[in-house]
Amino acid sequence: MALRVVGAGLGRTGTNSLKVALEQLLGGPCYHMFELARRDADTPAWRAAVKGEDIDWGGLLREYVATVDWPAAAFWREIWAANSDAIVLLSSRDSAERWWESMERTIVPTLSGALPPDEPATARRRAMVVDMMSERFTPDWRERDAAIAAYERHNEEVRLAVPPGQLIEWQPQDGWQPICAALDLPVPDAPFPRENTTADFRARLGFARP
Repeated sequence: MALRVVGAGLGRTGTNSLKVALEQLLGGPCYHMFELARRDADTPAWRAAVKGEDIDWGGLLREYVATVDWPAAAFWREIWAANSDAIVLLSSRDSAERWWESMERTIVPTLSGALPPDEPATARRRAMVVDMMSERFTPDWRERDAAIAAYERHNEEVRLAVPPGQLIEWQPQDGWQPICAALDLPVPDAPFPRENTTADFRARLGFARP
């Protein structure tokens, strides 16, 4: 199954909402960090990618019609090269500061806290993601200014690399229209999904509300 959409947007840019929306539009599964969490066998392939090894992207993603979120967004160039007819979807927030506020309250503490010793698969997956963040995003991803600079740099690199006819720039408030227009699909009657808000993320992992 060839990918129709390669997500280049970083985590905390509405990617879980996009996952649900793309699955509805395209009639197939979309690879998101949530997929990796239930597919332990994928972790070695992503770790190999972090090390710069050649990956059979077609094999790794053969069941999927789209990708969004990390870890796939960290390798959007390689995945797009293997699916050159796909649309590249760059999701972002309305400001880099808003993006960081969400990151700081969700992904940063999730990747920094202690793990139970009886969850080796979770530990392996998290170690891979931490390495990915350092190698493919910025070594200082826990620090506000460095993370914001890396976020802005990443987005500009996508804009410069992808021809306008293959690039969708999307923010959560944009809803269905830009995606459906690029894919030449009708706009669904249903509201655009709104999934995994900062409050949802923190509640799921047991963080305090503030």
